[in-house]
Amino acid sequence: MGEASRFGKTLERCRGSRRLVLVVVAVALLVDRMLLTAVVPVIPALLASFREQPNGTTQLQKNATREDAKGGETDGILGSNSSLTEDVPRCHWNQSESGEGRENLEVGFLFSSKAIVQLIVNPFVGPLTNKIGYSLPMFAGFTIIFFSTIGESAPGDSGESWPTPQGPLSLASRPLSLAAFAFGRSYWMLLLARILQGVGSSCSTVSGMGMLAERYPEERERGIAMGIALGGLAFGCVVGPTFGGFMYEFVGKSSPFVVLAGLALADALLQLVALQPKMKKETMAGPSLVQLLTDPYICIAAGVLLFANMSISILEPSYPLWMERTMCAPVWQQGAVWLSPSISYLLGTCISPTLAHKIGRWVVTLVGLILLGTSLALVPQSTRAVDLIAPLGGLGFSVGMVDTCIMPELARLVDIRHSAVYGTVYAIGDVAFCLGFAVGPALAAELVTNVGFDWMLYIMAIICFAYSPLLFFLRNPPAREEAKVGLVVRLLNGKSSLSYTEPADEADADKKEDEKPPSSIQ
Repeated sequence: MGEASRFGKTLERCRGSRRLVLVVVAVALLVDRMLLTAVVPVIPALLASFREQPNGTTQLQKNATREDAKGGETDGILGSNSSLTEDVPRCHWNQSESGEGRENLEVGFLFSSKAIVQLIVNPFVGPLTNKIGYSLPMFAGFTIIFFSTIGESAPGDSGESWPTPQGPLSLASRPLSLAAFAFGRSYWMLLLARILQGVGSSCSTVSGMGMLAERYPEERERGIAMGIALGGLAFGCVVGPTFGGFMYEFVGKSSPFVVLAGLALADALLQLVALQPKMKKETMAGPSLVQLLTDPYICIAAGVLLFANMSISILEPSYPLWMERTMCAPVWQQGAVWLSPSISYLLGTCISPTLAHKIGRWVVTLVGLILLGTSLALVPQSTRAVDLIAPLGGLGFSVGMVDTCIMPELARLVDIRHSAVYGTVYAIGDVAFCLGFAVGPALAAELVTNVGFDWMLYIMAIICFAYSPLLFFLRNPPAREEAKVGLVVRLLNGKSSLSYTEPADEADADKKEDEKPPSSIQ
């Protein structure tokens, strides 16, 4: 009984811990970004496998001519009418322009489908969190993510089954059945899985960021907490494409998505046991969606998120095909090259909160947007995979700077200009993020076909440079008096309309903070 009593008290303290909320949100963003990026290097090969005939040949019109990646010289002619089998590398196929355009469109739409669904669902999730709280929609989101990733195992029509994970992964995959995305046998099954994942991601992301903004009302703490949470998102960038490429190539088609499903399930169970999702009505009325959308300062901040993430989203579906065509890069190399922006994004999220506290968020965001445009313009100059390390590293670092500064800035703008209810403003932020990932891949497919890969990135760089002067308006946005008074009261009371109890160590720290004179609100 004594052990059970101590465990119950420990669990009770954990349920009120801000740190536990931070862990849950960080894992939510990690799973969300891995779902988005793990498929980056494998989608072209996956769609090509759907077009294969039972005897292993592909249904693409090919002249089996292989060109040297550097000079474009012919290595050898296998025969003008011969069919390309698995013995010939899938590299430098002389496909018709219509076939290549169709492949770009398929890849682009599959990438953008998850973001399109989040774009549609977010305006409903934001106001919903204002009415029932954050914990219940967040738990529902992870439940949807899990069941959209896990499906029934069924053999294909031909009686053949997809490669399955070996060793410990096979033991994990059997009780979980098979992943709908991982074991999908058609383009439409993959599309359906992405749509369901979009619904779940919308619920978990909007609720998670709103929960952090509520639990961390002080500006410096909020910036650090959101930097840590976005570090989870950055870690998803680091491991996502490389993880997906290596697991697909060397373990099996199902393995990356079985692991992701298990991670989503673990986080959902953590929420269920520790946070106890329940309905909680907000005590104050939050600003409406129309009020926030007509606020020019919130629109400027959301616009930065839009263009920064669109810069990544136009690259994700197009760079594997570009690397395959110009560098003859294998699938694992297409995933490995994305380590550069992923690691630099993680560095950006770690450095930016401290830097922003010293020189201002708007300055860090301005520098990040200029660095982003410069990096985009340098990517097409690369002729080898190793040449991509520097420009892609600059791209990842700059987007990390932008995301880490704008997320807490959205909460600050709501604090000083409206009321401290954050669900709707983070719905707008996630809409901007998802709009970039929805428009980007589809736009990339059209731009690559019509103006080419190089000019697509040049155009995006020009947009980043042109938008950057607007950030001067975020230097000192005017505050509304009633919102300003409400913020002072919240900071003096040391809470943000919270209904939780701090653990002992955090409570002691908060008491020490209360003894200090309150900081002035500008």
